[in-house]
Amino acid sequence: MEQERIVKQIVGFYKTTFDSSFNAMTILQEQTEKMMQTALDQSPWIPEEGRKIVGEWMKAYRQGRDDFRSAVDDSYGKVESFFASRTWEDVAQEAKKASKTK
Repeated sequence: MEQERIVKQIVGFYKTTFDSSFNAMTILQEQTEKMMQTALDQSPWIPEEGRKIVGEWMKAYRQGRDDFRSAVDDSYGKVESFFASRTWEDVAQEAKKASKTK
């Protein structure tokens, strides 16, 4: 059906947009980490505790970024499997049933 193809294209567009944006953000974050590390290396007056805190801070950002990416990938996988396991008629019937119960 035409509607099913359109919905799949929309989901694919959103996934591609997210992937591109996320990759750009990842590159920006990695470059910022490199700049911070260079600044720390060139600043001998910063105490070791401060360096450790900044290192932990960067590690936490990386972990958060990876967790977010994993959650989004899982969600897109669920959407794709939802449409793969159902026909468009099944989805339309489920939507009609849901609207009648409101």
